[in-house]
Amino acid sequence: MADVTITAANVLAGADAEIEHGIAGATETAGQAVYRDDADRKYKLGDNNGAAALRNVRGLTLNGGANGQPMAILKRGDITIGGTLVPGTTYCLSATPGGICPQADVASGSDVVVIGVAESTSVLHVDIQHSGVTLA
Repeated sequence: MADVTITAANVLAGADAEIEHGIAGATETAGQAVYRDDADRKYKLGDNNGAAALRNVRGLTLNGGANGQPMAILKRGDITIGGTLVPGTTYCLSATPGGICPQADVASGSDVVVIGVAESTSVLHVDIQHSGVTLA
């Protein structure tokens, strides 16, 4: 398997979503995993094999934007992700900036950062867990 292919136009927060607002620090699209940069407090694309800060994911983007534009970030709750999921599968931050992948696809040398578990073929329950585990 590979990263979930997300159609940004189909990303939608669920009724139980916890949302925070901020400013984009790069060009981003809906459904991407982001962290907040401590230096400029902007949201940037996370990945599981980059610097430690990049793995400190805060949520998934609910809208697209360019550097300096406002962003809505789903921190916890249900999201219609705009891609096809396998119910019951745990999804994690991938090595692709902003990407999410099935846990089985987290590669050696990468950190396991759980994004959430698929409730259906289209809905992901986001509950971010930073395991601190790097796969050997």
